[in-house]
Amino acid sequence: MYKKSLTFVNMKIGDKVRFLNAVGGGIVRQFKNKELVIVEEEDGFETPVLIRECIVVGESNLQVKSASQKAVEKVEIPPVTEKPKEEKYEIVEMAGGDRLNVYLAYLPIDIKNLGKCNYEAFLVNDSNYYLFFNYMSRQNNAWVSRCNELIEPNTRLFIEEFTKTQLNELEKVCVQFIAFKKDKPYSLKNAYSVELRLDAMKFYKLHSFRENDFFEDEALIYPVVTNDSAARELLISASDLQEAMTQKAVIDLSPKKPVLVKKDKTPQIIEVDLHIDQLLDTTAGLSNADILNIQLDKFRQVMEENKNKKGQKIVFIHGKGEGVLRNAVLSELKIKHKQCPVQDASFIEYGFGATMVTVK
Repeated sequence: MYKKSLTFVNMKIGDKVRFLNAVGGGIVRQFKNKELVIVEEEDGFETPVLIRECIVVGESNLQVKSASQKAVEKVEIPPVTEKPKEEKYEIVEMAGGDRLNVYLAYLPIDIKNLGKCNYEAFLVNDSNYYLFFNYMSRQNNAWVSRCNELIEPNTRLFIEEFTKTQLNELEKVCVQFIAFKKDKPYSLKNAYSVELRLDAMKFYKLHSFRENDFFEDEALIYPVVTNDSAARELLISASDLQEAMTQKAVIDLSPKKPVLVKKDKTPQIIEVDLHIDQLLDTTAGLSNADILNIQLDKFRQVMEENKNKKGQKIVFIHGKGEGVLRNAVLSELKIKHKQCPVQDASFIEYGFGATMVTVK
């Protein structure tokens, strides 16, 4: 029997050892201190073991002194080094970031091969809060979790990559999350559970992917929470729909007074996409100045055609880019159509690169 007071000769990292009081052994990977060693076993698990419970094995067989020997050599243990501390960085809070703004973003991997390529999904946290979130999709009568993680303030997080055939699984998605801050006081936010319906056809239309503040590439953006308010969709239950259809089927034979229906005279919004690829099949041989003039000619044509339609709203989609086309459009509106109110078009509908004009 071996005594517990025995010490071992020249044990070092990389040595093969076996256990004295248990079955097994492995390779020495690390010395924790003067008494404890980490051994990687054959199954890959690393096990902490007392040094005195191990013996080194190899070509020289057991490297242990007999209990009858008077002189006992000491094991040379490398000095214990402190584990490097993880670097902490301070979260920089943005102005206005204490109101929650959360978005789902979808990007094609190859926008030139739209409809055939895969897509990437991201969660965008445009706020000063950490979010514990769960992203789900609806399958039959149940929900399936697709990603659940922690996302830091003012960042975007990759969720998943999916194929066009998986779009049917994403017709109905839901994002649940709670918001909080670390190591500082903050305003309490509600827990959110927001259901959204994705329009699969948008994933096949180039103009659905627009310039935005979150990605260098065009993306399809769905707001989840805007300024602390959850996005809402119009939901009609099956029972409500059945009741409405039943009531419509009942024929009322009682005489009724004629009802005058006032027609809505509000004209529909006209959308004009000024992106050059929507105006021309090719731009071969055209300079930047030529392209800009073609875009402005289209703008002038539309304004001329609608100059007498009072109240008509026109949305010019010019994109964000470097702002050259946008500035040129605004300049013409200010000089030639200064009586017409001008404003940024709805972000939800058109992204960040559109201007709405109301004819006066």
